Amino acid sequence: MSSLSATRPTVAEINLDALAFNFHSVKAFVGEGVEFMAVIKADAYGHGAVQCATRLETEGVDWFAVATVEEGVELRETRLTKPILVLGGFWPGQESALLNFDLTPVIFRIDQARSIAEAARRERSTARVHVKIDTGMGRIGIRLGDVAASAAELSTIESLHIDGLMTHFAVADDLGATHFTNLQITAFEAAVETFLAYGHRPKYIDMANSPGAVVHPRSRLKMVRIGGLLFGLGGDVLPNAVPQPTLKQVMTIKSKIAQLNTIAVGESVGYGRTFVAGRETVVATIPIGYHDGLPRALSNKGHLLINGTRSPIIGRISMDWTTIDVTDIPDASVGDDVTIIGRSGEELIRAENVAEIADTISYEITCGISQRIQRHY
Repeated sequence: MSSLSATRPTVAEINLDALAFNFHSVKAFVGEGVEFMAVIKADAYGHGAVQCATRLETEGVDWFAVATVEEGVELRETRLTKPILVLGGFWPGQESALLNFDLTPVIFRIDQARSIAEAARRERSTARVHVKIDTGMGRIGIRLGDVAASAAELSTIESLHIDGLMTHFAVADDLGATHFTNLQITAFEAAVETFLAYGHRPKYIDMANSPGAVVHPRSRLKMVRIGGLLFGLGGDVLPNAVPQPTLKQVMTIKSKIAQLNTIAVGESVGYGRTFVAGRETVVATIPIGYHDGLPRALSNKGHLLINGTRSPIIGRISMDWTTIDVTDIPDASVGDDVTIIGRSGEELIRAENVAEIADTISYEITCGISQRIQRHY
């Protein structure tokens, strides 16, 4: 936290009550008898992993998931006690950190199993791991043709316990590809049976990500892994045509007008002169740019909110500044609040709206909000 008495007014407000609401809303939608893993990788999708995990632990989440060992260590150093799954596995030399900080790695190669087991033997303990099966994502995981051989070989490794089996959906959010999702479910069920046949007794068997848990009840199994929905990011993750849990937006990004200028017809704004005024135009300059995470793709396309009114972005978004047309807001003044993501009056801009213009997904928008923007909880 900065020691300055006053700071740049561009901030991200993180509503932890909304986060808690989303957790309970999704949990109620999924139903009883299913454990809940909160995926808070990538600094909780840009929302702040430590603060979000701390709140979610008090709300009763069963597991956390992170992408890297480093992310897991950060959470353990805040004294979180719930199990933490490292989705991205680990690299040589990180075995001791996994054991010392009680982190459970996902493994997808036999050499990973041997190295973590060897580290556990040296410490006279047992390494607990989750094994990932590639049922169609084509990214990481044990290939279906190698499941039997892998299950057999893993059963011979001492100081190793297969605590979980998992897979990941490729198109669970696409109703038109439900046949492929069902193929993945069936393939995973067969892989689980193979592991059982070789004597493995995993406690956790999970495959449902956010869209899987909502759209495909058959995939819920013993645990679901929920990420973006926790942060209210469902608009471009869940199909509109299906029932879904009620969600609240967790992140609001605000700033203030730094300067107002009136330019004449024919004058331009920004790099490349991509906006040339066709009328006398009042230009407001806002201290947020693409380094802060506002996509440059919104140049001359997106909007910001001032005093409950949508104001178009004009000119190219630069590294530190964005310019908007406030000609139709006669009371606009230096120091007025500007909403980049969030609500102002009756108007609302969601991360999904920004993502649509930038031709991406809401996850990339919130993950891309840089640390230069202070988080206020």
